[in-house]
Amino acid sequence: MSVSGLEKLDVWCRARDFAVRVNKQILPLLPTEEKWALSQQIRRSSQSIPANIAEGHGRFYFQDNVRFCYIARGSLEETLSYLVYAIKVGYIPDELYKSLAVDGENLNRLINGYISFLKKSKQGANEPGANYVVHDMPTDYITEDNSSVPSDSSIE
Repeated sequence: MSVSGLEKLDVWCRARDFAVRVNKQILPLLPTEEKWALSQQIRRSSQSIPANIAEGHGRFYFQDNVRFCYIARGSLEETLSYLVYAIKVGYIPDELYKSLAVDGENLNRLINGYISFLKKSKQGANEPGANYVVHDMPTDYITEDNSSVPSDSSIE
């Protein structure tokens, strides 16, 4: 895979543009006391959206790709949550928040559509090893033998 392959993926392009917009339009508005707190959280979560879509796109099996899209969707929700906080404490103007919230909702729809596409197409599902699943055997988690503990009726 290469960047040119990612640029053909609309969901990645929109996620990248959303992250760039958040970083260019939101971060400069945050107060200096938020430099190492909210600012860094917003930067990381917004950058995580296209990064996880790209990482999933680079995986061969659709299950991996879907999993990374779930992570990207979670990062989008995290970013939107920070934006709600920023508007509530008065760091960003209402119009900017509303515009980014609409972009976030649209991006969420695109990610969900991409996940649906991946699940239907099951790319890599017929490759060697794709059907192997690791099963952990259930184990008992009792660590002591309670037979030597007296019951309540025998304690006087």
